[in-house]
Amino acid sequence: MSSASIIARPRAFLGVEASLLGRPWRDRCADSAVQAYAATMTQAHGLPDLLARVLAGRGVRPAEAQAFLEPRLRDLLPDPYCLVDMEAAADRLARACREAESVAVFGDYDVDGAASASLLAGYLGAFGCPTRIHIPDRITEGYGPNVAAITELARGGATLLVTVDCGTAGHEPLAAAATLGLDVIVLDHHGAPEHLPLAKAVVNPNRLDDLSGLGHLCAAGVVFLTLVALNRCLRASGMPSERLPNLQDGLDLVALATIADVVPLHGLNRAFVVQGLTVMRARGRPGLAALLDAAALSEPPQAWHLGYLLGPRINAGGRIGDAALGARLLGTDDPAEAVRIAAELDRLNRERQAIEAEAVAEAEAEMDRALTLDPDQPVLVTGSAEWHPGIVGLIAARLKERFGRPAFAFAFKPDGSAVGSGRSIPGADLGAAVREAVEAGLAVKGGGHAMAAGVTLAGTEVAAFRDALAKRLDGAVAQARAVDALLLDGSVSAGGASAEMVRLIHRAGPFGQGAPEPVFALPRHRIVDAGIVGSGHVRARLRSRDGQAIGAICFRAAQSPLGTALLSGIGQEFHVAGTLSCDNWRGAERAQLRICDLADIAGGQDP
Repeated sequence: MSSASIIARPRAFLGVEASLLGRPWRDRCADSAVQAYAATMTQAHGLPDLLARVLAGRGVRPAEAQAFLEPRLRDLLPDPYCLVDMEAAADRLARACREAESVAVFGDYDVDGAASASLLAGYLGAFGCPTRIHIPDRITEGYGPNVAAITELARGGATLLVTVDCGTAGHEPLAAAATLGLDVIVLDHHGAPEHLPLAKAVVNPNRLDDLSGLGHLCAAGVVFLTLVALNRCLRASGMPSERLPNLQDGLDLVALATIADVVPLHGLNRAFVVQGLTVMRARGRPGLAALLDAAALSEPPQAWHLGYLLGPRINAGGRIGDAALGARLLGTDDPAEAVRIAAELDRLNRERQAIEAEAVAEAEAEMDRALTLDPDQPVLVTGSAEWHPGIVGLIAARLKERFGRPAFAFAFKPDGSAVGSGRSIPGADLGAAVREAVEAGLAVKGGGHAMAAGVTLAGTEVAAFRDALAKRLDGAVAQARAVDALLLDGSVSAGGASAEMVRLIHRAGPFGQGAPEPVFALPRHRIVDAGIVGSGHVRARLRSRDGQAIGAICFRAAQSPLGTALLSGIGQEFHVAGTLSCDNWRGAERAQLRICDLADIAGGQDP
C-alpha cells in the first residue's frame, strides 16, 4: 500500500475498524472544513459546541444556522405554479369548489395516501362538495386506480376524479374515467414514465418535464401545494378570504405523511414536519388524538413517534384489514368514531406484528443460507405462498436492515401471480430499476421511488426479475456497501448523557431520511444487566468506569448479533454506539440510549 493510500484512509473512531456488525466507525466531523464550520457557528452565533458539530455534520453552513434551527414555512414555500400542470389543476378544483361539485378522491392504502386523501377531502368539504374517498383493497384491487372502482365512483355521481399518491402510471383506468365523463387530476410523487396518462392535469414533481426541484416531496406535500394554489385561484376569482380554509390546520397530516413515507427531511419537508408537529400537539384532529392515546403516548409527539407509533397503526388497516380505516380516522370530526377506529387499528397492528415476526424469521433464515452460498448478491429476493401480501414490504425492510442491501419480498397468489414490495439503501434507485423491469416485460406493473417500490409479476418471472435487478443495481450497491460506515457525532459517558443534552441535540431535528439522528459512542461501558422485553427487544443497563449508569434498548434485536452480544456479555466492557432520547418514568426525565452497534474493546482502543 502506498503512503498516499495510507494518508487518505479515514481514521477509525475509537480505533474501531470492524464492529460486531462488521462496520468501521468514522467521525462524521473528521473533515477540516466541517470542523471549521462548527467552530464558526460556536464563535459567531454563540451555539453550544455539541449543537454546532451536529449541525455542521449535516451540511448546515454558519450563515444558515439560525434559519435552520427555526424553519418558517412562509420562507421556504415555493410558488406552487412552478409545478407543471398546477395551474390547470387549481383552475379545475376551483370550479368544483364554486359549484359544490361531486368529487371522487382515489388514494393509496398507505399513510401518505390516507393523509393526502383526507387533506384534500377536508378542503373540498369546506365548500360543500360531496366527496367520496376510495382506498383500494391491497389484495383484491392492488395499487393504483382500477376500472371497476372508477366505474362505481362515476355511477355514484362524481364528475371529477382526483388521484392522490397514485395515478401517474394509470393509463388504462384513467382513460376509462374519461370515457365515463369524469375529468381527472393526478396529484402524485412517484417516478413517472415518459408517457403520462390522459388527464386534465398530472401534478408530479418527478415527471420527466418538471423542473421545480421538488421531487423530494411526498404526495401530501404535493396536495398541500395544490391547496395553496387553489386558495390563490379562488381568491383571484373573488372568493372572500374568510371563506377560504386555514391551510395551517392540515400541516399535521403533511408532517405525518412526510415522516411515514421516508422522504428526505430537508428544506420544505423539514418545515412541514416542524410546524406540523406543533399543530399535532394541539390535538385538534380527533383521529390523530385518538391514535396517540391508543399508542399510549403520554408525551408531546416527536418526529420518530410518527414513524414508529402512528404510521404502523394507520398502515395496519391497508396491510391486513380494511384499507379505508386510515383515511376515515384522519378525516372524521367525531371523537367517538375516532376512538373506535383507533382501537381497531391498534388491534390490527398487534395482529400484524405477530404475522410479521414469523414471516421475517423465515425470510432471514432463507437469506442467511443464500448469502452463505453467494455472499456478493447485490439484491435479495424471496417469497412465499404463506405470506400475507400486506406484510411483504415490512419483510423487505427487515432484510434490508439486517443484510445491508436492497431486498424484495413476494407473496405468491393462488393464480400463480406474485405481489412484491422492495426497500433499498441510499445510492441504489429501486424505483427506476422496477420501472425498467416493467418496460422490459418482466412485470405486469410496478413503480415507486428510490428507496421503496412495488411490483406485480404474472407468474414465474421471479428469477428473471431478480437477475434484472441485480444487473441494474450491482455497481450502485457495491459502491454503497464499500463506504458503509457508522458515522458518529462524538463520544459521551453515561454520566454526561443527560436529558438536557438530549434537548440540546434535538434542536437540530427533526431527524429522518436525509437528516440522520446523531449517533454517539459510549467508550468502555460495562453491561451490568440485559434481558428481552416486548416483541423481541433487548433492554440493557450500561455503566461507565466512574460508576455512572444509563438505561439502553436495542429494538428487534433478540435474535440478532447485537442482541446475542448484549445478552451474553453481562459483566463485559464494550464500546457502545447509539442515539439518545428522553425517557419519562414516574415524572422523572432521563436520557436513554437506543443501541445501534457494539465493538469489542480488543478491536478498538481506549478513548
